[in-house]
Amino acid sequence: MRFPDPRLADTEGLLAVGGDLSPERLLLAYEKGIFPWFSDYSPVLWWSPDPRMVLFPKEFKRSKSLRQTMRSRHFEIRFDSDFGSVITNCASTRRKHEDGTWIVPEIIDAYSCLHAKGYAHSVETYREGKLVGGLYGVSLGKAFFGESMFYLERDASKAALAALVERMTEWDFHFIDAQQNTEHLGRLGARPLQRSVFLHLLQEAVSYPTVLGKWE
Repeated sequence: MRFPDPRLADTEGLLAVGGDLSPERLLLAYEKGIFPWFSDYSPVLWWSPDPRMVLFPKEFKRSKSLRQTMRSRHFEIRFDSDFGSVITNCASTRRKHEDGTWIVPEIIDAYSCLHAKGYAHSVETYREGKLVGGLYGVSLGKAFFGESMFYLERDASKAALAALVERMTEWDFHFIDAQQNTEHLGRLGARPLQRSVFLHLLQEAVSYPTVLGKWE
């Protein structure tokens, strides 16, 4: 089970085609700065974009409205209480400029398996007992690889991210990998890094023990 050197990816970041989504292959991919991203009726596609969008916990930007929301206790935040609902909501929530979803059933099954093994985690936002937002991703060493987020109410996904950032700061995580460069992530404090710089930071981050199991 091997991947090409991620520095060999094409200009869009595509590195390899095919293979499965076994836990072992996924963990190896993340350890090397590679992630899967594909749609229905497509083989598994593996990516390592350049530049890479990264959020350092201390650089997270809380808007005035988000700070007010967090102070008001408008939401209840939980970790790993309902991973399945978070990933299925991420798959079904429509987004601007997207015709479909890359979170296909194979992805849901694969990351649910990683969650059962203690590597994939979710952060949930509740209001009055109802799930209204959240995010999920993969943790290795001192790195968290964000995969997707959703919201059904304003600031619900941002509140989940703010809670994750607080946890990452508390546990001295080095960064949150946000993968793709978007204006939304930039407004939250993420910034693009050259792939070579990201891979160097990643190598150090994954040298630490991984916090396995449920985080709540």
